[in-house]
Amino acid sequence: MSKEPMAHSIDRQNVLPWSQVLRISFNALRARLFRSMITTSALVLAVAFLAYTFAVYVILEGLWPSADEAFRQRILSAGYVPTNGHFGSNAKDRWLVVLSLLVCTVGIVNAQLMAVTERFREIGTLKCLGALDSFVIKLFVLEAAYQGLIGGCAGSLLGGITAVVTLALRLGPLVIVHPPLGAMAFLMLKSVALAVVLSLVGVMYPAWVAARMEPAMALRSEP
Repeated sequence: MSKEPMAHSIDRQNVLPWSQVLRISFNALRARLFRSMITTSALVLAVAFLAYTFAVYVILEGLWPSADEAFRQRILSAGYVPTNGHFGSNAKDRWLVVLSLLVCTVGIVNAQLMAVTERFREIGTLKCLGALDSFVIKLFVLEAAYQGLIGGCAGSLLGGITAVVTLALRLGPLVIVHPPLGAMAFLMLKSVALAVVLSLVGVMYPAWVAARMEPAMALRSEP
């Protein structure tokens, strides 16, 4: 038998269905809950800051057209000034958001590299049992997707609620009575999507390191 058909046969034998990969990655996330919480917490804080920064302007943009003169003066007195009739982030806001997301991504990479170190024996055992490199990458990518989804949802909710409460305290209850729900929901969705993307970007290099690991070397390493 030639080497190429044999390699093809082995590939087919070791490919697990996505349902099994999803189940294994979810169980792995639960087994390392503390480490997962550290990564997810970084996402929650970064996304909450992003959602808060832009939610303030989304709420003001939704309230401004229907606001009476007294409420508009209250908004201006609070320090929110529209540019060309619209509220929006300035360069300082965007720079701070980008900086927070960059720090978050670096933190995710470090946390995932630590996770790879702690899972040397597990990765080695999986590869000795026939797991392909692609299977190991799937595990890490799916775990990162779970963390991104959870962190994005929690962070966007935290940021949005903080923005509403902050504006309500400064401008009055009208902010709570007439919130721009559609625009806020769209901002939350974008925040969650960004959190998932950040989590996936942060896990790419650690997943590649784990997938390229030699089984014997992984089994010999100390946990």
